[in-house]
Amino acid sequence: MKVAMIGAPSPNYSAAVRLVGMEPVETEDVTVAAGCDGLILPGGGDVDPQLYGQENWGCKHIDYALDRVQLEVCQRFVELKKPILGICKGHQIINICFGGTLCQDIPEEPRHGWNQGDRVHETTAREDSWLARIYGTEFSVNSCHHQAIDRLGKGLRLIQTASDGVPEGIIHEELPIVGVQWHPERMCGAHLRSDAVDGIHVFAHFRDMIQNMR
Repeated sequence: MKVAMIGAPSPNYSAAVRLVGMEPVETEDVTVAAGCDGLILPGGGDVDPQLYGQENWGCKHIDYALDRVQLEVCQRFVELKKPILGICKGHQIINICFGGTLCQDIPEEPRHGWNQGDRVHETTAREDSWLARIYGTEFSVNSCHHQAIDRLGKGLRLIQTASDGVPEGIIHEELPIVGVQWHPERMCGAHLRSDAVDGIHVFAHFRDMIQNMR
């Protein structure tokens, strides 16, 4: 199974993908990406707020060209009904793809770790979610962001939140699409931590989503 990764993700993503038996394909070519079995939208800088109809009042480190490629590829996979996993920025791109918006600078930002390395915090998952089936309803994750989903996109469902209400996990109600605000690629394999859950299960779940589409 080949998984497209759009942008310049760290080697941690490729390592996690390989750990669960998939082949990572790093590309910014829409056609090449669309030929893969699944799509991972990785973390990165802030998304251009013009893409969700706002002026810039809190965004930093924007890659305007990459944002548009990621959004285009996301839309293509939606059309093809192929599985998508969004991580951090990628989770936010999914929300924008379905007409949602972002909070450009979340309150109590130090809890989530922007420019301070990963911060670990408790989260709550819906009892009927895939996250709860794997990790239970209360579990700790890492965090490194200062933006978050604000208005949820059409067809998306919130399945995980931090204790301050920040959205941490979403799914699409009909399509094979999941997103997490945290970084499972930095919580598995060589980066497994004792203070948070094992992130490899996120990638294993994504692999299973792809297999179920065959």
